Amino acid sequence: MNSPDQPLPMFDEVLLCTPQTTAEEVGLFLRRCLIPCSEGEKIYTMLYADELSYDVSCRAEELFQHLQRYNSAYRLVILCNCEREHSYIPSVFSQYKVHVVPQRSSLAEIQQYLQQHYRVAQPSSSAASVFKDNMCVGIVSSKRAGMGK
Repeated sequence: MNSPDQPLPMFDEVLLCTPQTTAEEVGLFLRRCLIPCSEGEKIYTMLYADELSYDVSCRAEELFQHLQRYNSAYRLVILCNCEREHSYIPSVFSQYKVHVVPQRSSLAEIQQYLQQHYRVAQPSSSAASVFKDNMCVGIVSSKRAGMGK
């Protein structure tokens, strides 16, 4: 987001981890990240890696140690909750830890960036026409549960 022209991450560049994330999912993600290919210079990101189960975390570390020998130019970012920095993955990778302060503090700047990337250029009879300003994504919320969202 340093430049308005930078694209959003693709679906294969991000792994959103939960306690239910399997070792297979993490393994596939790490293989995409660490096995050299001609895909360009993608930046792979594991979000909430601190939420992985202990077994999945151990297997992920083993696979990472094995695969990193094949590619020294990988680009991997692991984001964790600072309140859970003593869980397995943050502890294993603690030597690489960097505390980050968000670059953009203005909500308006972030919204403008996202609007630029999620706006449908040629409005047609698509689902994007139902969202404000021809956006292809939207958030629908209600203060009352179960209201048909």
